[in-house]
Amino acid sequence: MSTYVYGIAASSHPSLPKDMGGVGDPPCPVRILEEGELAAIVSDAPEGLRPKRRDLLAHQSVLNEAGAAGSVLPMRFGSVAPDDTAVTEVLAERVDHYRERLVALEGRVEYNVKASHDQDAVLHRVMSENPELRALAEANRQSGGGSYDDRLRLGEMVAQAVQGREAEDGAELQGLLEPAVDAVSVGPESTGWLANLSFLVPHSSAEEFLAAVEEARKSQPHLELRVNGPLPPYSFVEPGPAEPAGTTTGTATGEE
Repeated sequence: MSTYVYGIAASSHPSLPKDMGGVGDPPCPVRILEEGELAAIVSDAPEGLRPKRRDLLAHQSVLNEAGAAGSVLPMRFGSVAPDDTAVTEVLAERVDHYRERLVALEGRVEYNVKASHDQDAVLHRVMSENPELRALAEANRQSGGGSYDDRLRLGEMVAQAVQGREAEDGAELQGLLEPAVDAVSVGPESTGWLANLSFLVPHSSAEEFLAAVEEARKSQPHLELRVNGPLPPYSFVEPGPAEPAGTTTGTATGEE
């Protein structure tokens, strides 16, 4: 049977989560695979596993239990290896990498910040910043709305100005939040968000980081910010070299 991988820790970790349930219905028992200095937190992989809420929460619960007393490299939901041997072989092959990452992530969590524009606020901002836009809009107003070509030109100019602000606002937001963090990971672009940023934050700096987020909200009122965390530092495990060979990475969002 395939092996589901929750995370990787040092074999000396004081409280790895044995004898608890993981993903699956009924929950598959969680067990520990040790290989030298490292240990993988695993269970059997249920057939037909999908990112439903119950299994996402089970995955998170195992990682929360494991991470409560020591550093753990979290695998994303859906990480599956062909069998136990495949997992222990990768632990042996990549021991130096895993040891370095465990040290680097000790005492740190991830916060994900997504940003989008408040449409009314950003339109007001780009109009106030661009005299040419204001002049064209006023000329259209005075001529009863303007010709089709004038309205089209205004719409295109506004769209370009908003798009330009997206890049600038994303960079500015990252700059405002970076001082309180150890590392930043830029997530994939997604519809509706101008920025998708993950931050590696020491536990001791969490309040400072959240205060910086609130300051960003005040200084950039045309932005809408969504903060998710604290999370296991998924974005800083370096998935390319860090995931066991043969794994498949599932989505991090669930279904009801």
